[in-house]
Amino acid sequence: MDHQGRNILYHYTDFQAVDGILRQAQLRVNNVLRMNDSAEMRHFMNRLCTAVAERLESDGEQAGQVRQLFQEELKKEYSAFAACFSFHRDDAAQWERYGNRGRGVCIAFQREHLEKIAVGALSLQMVFYQNDMAGHPMVEVFYNLLKGGADLAGEEVQRAMNDAWACSVSFKHPSFRSEYEMRLVVSPFEKEDLNVQPCYHVSKERIKKYYPLDLKAMCQRIGIGLEDLVTELIIGPDSTQSVAIFQDYLRDHGLNRLAERVSLSDCPLRVPV
Repeated sequence: MDHQGRNILYHYTDFQAVDGILRQAQLRVNNVLRMNDSAEMRHFMNRLCTAVAERLESDGEQAGQVRQLFQEELKKEYSAFAACFSFHRDDAAQWERYGNRGRGVCIAFQREHLEKIAVGALSLQMVFYQNDMAGHPMVEVFYNLLKGGADLAGEEVQRAMNDAWACSVSFKHPSFRSEYEMRLVVSPFEKEDLNVQPCYHVSKERIKKYYPLDLKAMCQRIGIGLEDLVTELIIGPDSTQSVAIFQDYLRDHGLNRLAERVSLSDCPLRVPV
């Protein structure tokens, strides 16, 4: 953990994405199926079901209904979108996996501002790495609803199920625990609350769907500027990018304060050609 603790979130990416974030003030949330296998999300729901059922059974309650509820829910098809952040600054694994193999940029964001931006269909979530879901907050939510005799077909239970699906987007295998990640998530069932039209990137191999979030408008809504949201820009350890040219780029696009926050990575990562 770096000296700034949990207040800063780091987004590792390439220079094309940096241009979109800084010059166009857009942050893309991409389909999570590009990040996690959908089986991991369904695994989350299955383990959550088991944890809720075991909690009920430990109190002498019947758990058959909750198991049936989750079985029906798992028949649904859905899609969710997210942008990923880590608490780790200038980290070798993050550079290699997400920062264009060390040739990209790490953008530092103020966590408190991202939390204020994340309203409605957007939520900022800690990634959960445990297979044992007993400690997950959604267990308590379902336990209280079912223990209190909530209607399984009612709105409260369905709202909780939608929240559980959103949490499944932020579930990863425990072997990824070292990434120490948060995600800005668009709920799979609440995209109608997001006033953003989907976009499509067409390459030679495939078509990718994403949502471009308007960072400028979001910052204005909470009374800050983009240069308040972004606190630092780190050029990757294997990048050939000139610091001076990157600073000129920022100044020429009206980001003078950010130009003073550019640095080179200290990470010793060197990726073989």
